Amino acid sequence: AAIISPDSQRHEQALARYGMHLGTAFQLIDDVLDYSASSEQIGKNIGDDLAEGKPTLPLIHAMRVGTAAQSAIIRQAIESGGRDDIDSVLQTIESTNALAYTAESAKDEAQKAQEALCDLPDSPYREALLSLAEFAVCRDH
Repeated sequence: AAIISPDSQRHEQALARYGMHLGTAFQLIDDVLDYSASSEQIGKNIGDDLAEGKPTLPLIHAMRVGTAAQSAIIRQAIESGGRDDIDSVLQTIESTNALAYTAESAKDEAQKAQEALCDLPDSPYREALLSLAEFAVCRDH
């Protein structure tokens, strides 16, 4: 919309930054929910990303700060795909505070998204975008 509107190049770039940071915040919360929410809440099984071999931020953080043995368990789970070691992976995620780290990273991204809008004029649309960034990190599904 910003590209085809008569708004300035500066507004177009601001909205592009907003979209990038909002998308990252949304995905990071999705990664948190993949290891913390119930299947009914999120509509998929816990650890589906792991089963697909996706190295999401909670796993990356846990591998960085966990012990060598914990890192090896996660690495093996990612490489093999599947949920055979899900209990060990969940214990490692918990013991390394990986979900809190990821949630905090999501909040930082949402804040950057909101800051990207500071040059846009006040309007109900701007307020809606600010609220959307807040919702992206407070959601539980």
